[in-house]
Amino acid sequence: MFTRVHCIFFLIFFSSLSQAKPLVEVNNEFSAHVAQQLQKYSIPGAAYVIVKNNKIIALETFGYIDKEKSQPIDKNTIFRLASVSKTFASTITTMLAQEQVINLSDPITKYVPHFSLAKKGAAEKIQLKHLLSHSSGLMPNAYDNLLHENWSMDKIIGRFNRIAPICQPEKCYGYQNILYGLLQPAIETSQNKSYSTLLEERIFKPLKMNDSSVGIEEFSQQQNSAKPHVLRKTTLSKHKDKHGKKLKTYTWRKVNVEPDFYNVAPAAGVNSSISDLAQWLIANLGHNPKVISEKLIKEVTTPRVKTKRDLRRRFWREHLTDAHYGYGWRIYQLANTELIYHSGWVEGFRADIGYSPNSGIGFAILFNAESNAINQISSHFWSQTHRQLSSTKSIASL
Repeated sequence: MFTRVHCIFFLIFFSSLSQAKPLVEVNNEFSAHVAQQLQKYSIPGAAYVIVKNNKIIALETFGYIDKEKSQPIDKNTIFRLASVSKTFASTITTMLAQEQVINLSDPITKYVPHFSLAKKGAAEKIQLKHLLSHSSGLMPNAYDNLLHENWSMDKIIGRFNRIAPICQPEKCYGYQNILYGLLQPAIETSQNKSYSTLLEERIFKPLKMNDSSVGIEEFSQQQNSAKPHVLRKTTLSKHKDKHGKKLKTYTWRKVNVEPDFYNVAPAAGVNSSISDLAQWLIANLGHNPKVISEKLIKEVTTPRVKTKRDLRRRFWREHLTDAHYGYGWRIYQLANTELIYHSGWVEGFRADIGYSPNSGIGFAILFNAESNAINQISSHFWSQTHRQLSSTKSIASL
């Protein structure tokens, strides 16, 4: 009996250590890996956070807000979230729908009556739920280029009468930013409040996301904000790696924050810090149900349309077995683990966020430079975590 009790105790103890290892003990190793990647690509600044259920397990910051090293990145430094903003837009839209303030089956023409397509009657078939899931049937990234040209939204919307659908709504995936921006008039019409005010009242303030805001003016007014950097040139250095291959040197140029994608706030208008993203992860893991209910989480993370192209993403393709889009979130399958995920990319910034409902683990990372190293880091985190969790489950089943 003595031997059996101690054996059981040992298995429980070892299992608990195994569960903690990928999040606490392994963080030193992971932090070193992140630092190495940032140094390799000369990225000015970054920050990441790991949460487990309702606790922050690790929060790490690296480098500076700009390449001049004028101010270190800290836990409250504000970055642009780019397309990670879609997770907030889908949440507030679905929240209002569940409160029966709006109907996700409403056609977008109800709120934007001058929206039309080249094929007669096609625009009226596109509903709010199709915008949320990128299943409108239009070609991907329709007229995103006109945002860079500083066209007004009304003028851009007027151009849609020149394009026809490539499929019926819900039948194919086509990522959109302009159309996602059309959620704003639907939301504001239903509430008679601005989109930014609704996010502040319904999400940011209740979750104590005190660094978060919407819009270029709010970002520009912040003293502790990361500055955007774009790659100016890549050159070969005199130094070589262990395989004798010459290493590359990356030179970044600081640029101004542009208003272009801020004009589609639901698609790319949110500013936030790594501390605030920790609270966002915790809420989406179900630990703040008064703000984000279990029913809401389930609806936004239900797979709506298959995203085959994601299965070919560099760094991710060796880990993914399936991929879909829900409402403002991607749903990735890593073997037997589901990952709710989104990335963001706008001039000078990158962002990644994801969480595993089964394990209660969340991870987010922010860059102030346009580097694909973020894909390597995020996929590395989730593949390593998945392996550790699988190992823990094996031990627990003994």
